[in-house]
Amino acid sequence: MEEGKSRARAAGLDLVEVAPKANPPVCRVMDYGKWMYQQKKKEQKARSHAKHSELKEVRLRPKIDIHDLTIKLGKAKQFLGEGHKVQFTMLFRGREMAHRELGLRTMDRVRESLSEQGKVEVMPRMLGRRMTMVLTADRGGSSNSSTVSVVAASKSGT
Repeated sequence: MEEGKSRARAAGLDLVEVAPKANPPVCRVMDYGKWMYQQKKKEQKARSHAKHSELKEVRLRPKIDIHDLTIKLGKAKQFLGEGHKVQFTMLFRGREMAHRELGLRTMDRVRESLSEQGKVEVMPRMLGRRMTMVLTADRGGSSNSSTVSVVAASKSGT
């Protein structure tokens, strides 16, 4: 141990104990400050390369038109393609609360249309006057088709 300390002082470096439990203890002559700096930089680089996912929201209404739904599904597909989560929020007003099944049908159409791009994380559920559903990006198979097909819907009760 004393020999290692003298060598480290002569080289102007630090004596770092690598394995104190070993017999004899294992030490390394190195610049400890430089090593700590490099470790810190490695951690920062790993954190910067980590994928951060956001929750994007798409708002819908129970009586949404097919074309409007197609536009919103295209935007949702873009979000899912970027790896974000997408929350669909169906807002009900007044008498629409009596016809929640219309909102549920629209949510089912959304789920079927985006089944290739993502999977349902939270099934549609009512929270007050809102119905919400969360989709996450499907990491398995990514298709690069740019069209979003809306499952045909019959307009009933308009």
